[in-house]
Amino acid sequence: MPKLTKRAIDALSSKDTEYVIWDSELRGFGIRVWPSGKKTYALKCRLKGKQKKYTIGTHGTLTVDQARTKTIGILSQVKHGIDPSEELRAHKKALTIADLGKKFLEEYVPTHCKASTAYEYKRSVEHFINGALGKYKIMDVARPDVAAMHHNLHHIPYQANRTLGVLSKMMNLAEIWGLRQDGSNPCRHVKKYPEKGRERFLSKEEFIRLAEVLDEVEASGEETHSCINAYRLLMYTGCRLGEIQKLEWAHADFEANELHLPDSKTGAKTVYLGDAAVEVLKNIERQEGNPYVIRGKLEGSYLTDLQHPWRRIRAKAGLANVRIHDLRHSFASNAIALGMSLPMVGKL
Repeated sequence: MPKLTKRAIDALSSKDTEYVIWDSELRGFGIRVWPSGKKTYALKCRLKGKQKKYTIGTHGTLTVDQARTKTIGILSQVKHGIDPSEELRAHKKALTIADLGKKFLEEYVPTHCKASTAYEYKRSVEHFINGALGKYKIMDVARPDVAAMHHNLHHIPYQANRTLGVLSKMMNLAEIWGLRQDGSNPCRHVKKYPEKGRERFLSKEEFIRLAEVLDEVEASGEETHSCINAYRLLMYTGCRLGEIQKLEWAHADFEANELHLPDSKTGAKTVYLGDAAVEVLKNIERQEGNPYVIRGKLEGSYLTDLQHPWRRIRAKAGLANVRIHDLRHSFASNAIALGMSLPMVGKL
């Protein structure tokens, strides 16, 4: 039996039936030649007293040195009583990142996240994580794979960082669920992109102009009373968009001039109202059977779309780069400008 080399293997010709030439140096390592001319590397050994045969790979796809190295690895497993074929079958059945994402969205997110967070998590999983890593086995994902996914989103750094955070959470849960080894999160040490601050503060003049435009579109009927009242409350309370959208009349205490929100981003909280906010609330017409202050078109619902009318209103006010959330920033900025302390602004 000769030592298997590329030259020796290339010189082998096909016959009517398959045959195997065994290597003279590595016991059990050989090359099988098929009638079609195809040549595959083979291994014959004993595992727990039984003879086992393994196909290592195809000559041409693997070099003889690569096949020899792979064979030595398999023999090492066999020596320790491990059957590589069983391990391979188990690997094929193992869950993928797409499976992990589905489990994450169905079992973890509904009980631990608010609706807005759940929406963003679902978007990250289905649009970004699955597209890059969905077919990978959970245990196979390594740091270079995560870094490549993150890099491919470098043109949208904010989304790249949010996606990295969601994947990291999924990998932590994979460890808890026994799908990866403890401490193996491949997202560790993948550096996030720097994010430019997106705060925009309205000046006194801009604030006045916005209030004037809201009066104008209300008088002309260009926009609904609900959306106009929502923007006014956002201007005068510093609340988050979701807090105003889902505000119920039951949350308003007009005797104390307060809103008692049972479920904000930071949990239950009290919002202290100034005269302007109270006036807005008192001028809103209540709809029988609808608990919401900012009511929607459907019976008993709140207004869900405040982005489209906002784009029209901000354009009319000459505030093209102002987001709805900037009204919250401006409320805090104006309060500080009036001499209020940071703790007081936080309370407001």
